[in-house]
Amino acid sequence: MKRSRIIFILLCLAIALVSASAVSATCNCIIISDPSGNDPNGAAAGSLSFEENMFQSTFVMSTKHQYAVLSGGESEDDSLRLKMVCESLANIENGGSASSAASVASSYSGMRAIVGGPKVGMAVGGSFDAYVIVEQDNGSYTVTPYSSGLAYIPPGKKGAIIHLRDSPGAGGGAAANRKAIATEIAKELRDGYSATHIMGSVFRMVSTQTGEVYGGGADNLFCGITTGDMFTPSELNEKGYDMSQPYAKVCESCGWSVAYPKADSYQVCPYDGTKLKVEYAYDALEQAITVSDSNANVYTYGSDEQGLSETTKEVVQYAVQKNGYSSTKIAEAINKNINNGIIVGVNHVEAKDINVNKNAKSVGVYYTALPDGRTSPPWDLPVNTFLLNILGAIQTVIGIAIIILVVFRGRLLKSFQSKRK
Repeated sequence: MKRSRIIFILLCLAIALVSASAVSATCNCIIISDPSGNDPNGAAAGSLSFEENMFQSTFVMSTKHQYAVLSGGESEDDSLRLKMVCESLANIENGGSASSAASVASSYSGMRAIVGGPKVGMAVGGSFDAYVIVEQDNGSYTVTPYSSGLAYIPPGKKGAIIHLRDSPGAGGGAAANRKAIATEIAKELRDGYSATHIMGSVFRMVSTQTGEVYGGGADNLFCGITTGDMFTPSELNEKGYDMSQPYAKVCESCGWSVAYPKADSYQVCPYDGTKLKVEYAYDALEQAITVSDSNANVYTYGSDEQGLSETTKEVVQYAVQKNGYSSTKIAEAINKNINNGIIVGVNHVEAKDINVNKNAKSVGVYYTALPDGRTSPPWDLPVNTFLLNILGAIQTVIGIAIIILVVFRGRLLKSFQSKRK
């Protein structure tokens, strides 16, 4: 069995496990601002909803083939969407186009699929109310509504597809909000903004102007970067993070950040004293999927110590902001925080433990967990081993002398007293 086939089967199983009671996304969006790949932030996809269970199965991404499958719909059968997602993935993995993969949704009553990427184009199929935004030959953009069936944008074209159905009672109404947000996407594409930036704008507009407020999340299709579980629910049958709410506090001087609720304890940056700025979830999403010199994507390996990945991310991003993508400087910054007790449960790292991918603006940190539940590594004292051996020998002699004094203390006291007489 081919490796890709095995990966596909495992992916479908993972989708089924994490989404057994899934309620589908009610907002799906895919944007391609640079199909050539010259801009690493030129293709993005994302989903959010007013309901619970917005896990990563609603914004599945292939890092190898640079496409995403976004899904949603309404059905009493929770497994229906999962079957559709797996069939759509199978279609495109076997050489299908975005159109053929999205059209799979039409076979599942009430379901919707948006499939797309820079190599395959973009398409929406099934039951949907969407706008398709496409660049024309003269550089202008058309914004066209479509309702159910199939709509697509061929590969090589700049554009976007957004599906939006407001939750009941949302101000403005679904049709008006859908058109307004689609028009704003077209304006930002026309003005040259990258797809990841526009995706941040979409999440801001949708979460603040409609009833679709819960993550969900988004992907950078060129770089294979995802928000992962940043905004998804922590438990089954729970809602994800409210994308319209504050997510973290950030130091604009050095880039250090701290997420809520821990952020409530910080007013200024612990490194340089700068007043911290509140960062909303939609901004945090944009930062998470956008590649830049000052925004490193940090991955930790080797330990599941609670809070390790978050703390490491803060330390590494600060080090990158200050010294660039130097594995030596990053290792020094991490070790300093280990010595200060900020990073716990792992041993010191060396430059070889830091995997830097400057093109993707990513840093991998490979830790070695400490044994027996220890929180800090042993001290590395600058003392010669020969001197330590001498000190050990002296300590042994002193110990023997003390033992002799204890054992023969009675006889020694009598001898001392007789001499005094």
